Amino acid sequence: MNNPAAIRAIADLFARQTLAVLATDMGGHPYASLVAFAATADLRRVVFATIRTTRKFANLELNSRVSLLVDNRSNTPADFQEAAAVTVMGQAAEPEGAERERFAALYLSRHPYLEEFIASPTCALFVIEVERCVLVSRFQNVAEITFPP
Repeated sequence: MNNPAAIRAIADLFARQTLAVLATDMGGHPYASLVAFAATADLRRVVFATIRTTRKFANLELNSRVSLLVDNRSNTPADFQEAAAVTVMGQAAEPEGAERERFAALYLSRHPYLEEFIASPTCALFVIEVERCVLVSRFQNVAEITFPP
């Protein structure tokens, strides 16, 4: 973590956006899903939830490596000058016990309207241990942040 401007830009994207695109592995092909997310203040963990009967859950059971895309596009011509996106890469796992409660609280602080969803026994909460973030702005400025294990 050696680029303070990129870290601030990533933190800003995480703070402003509530949805992201999660990519999992579906038999060798990327499978993309829209998810609500929350991130820890140090950007090292990202939390999302899914129902246990979804494709993304099945994919995660077979391969826990994921990517998550968070962006600020507005689908207007201004995006070519102003859009920014961060791709988060890491491993997703289900926390248990007190850890699950801690991450559920973080998630619900961002998405209080999903309390019933998170409380359901059919809901799985996942935490991505972030290994790397690649920030792209203005379609050409690229900054990469790596997180030591």
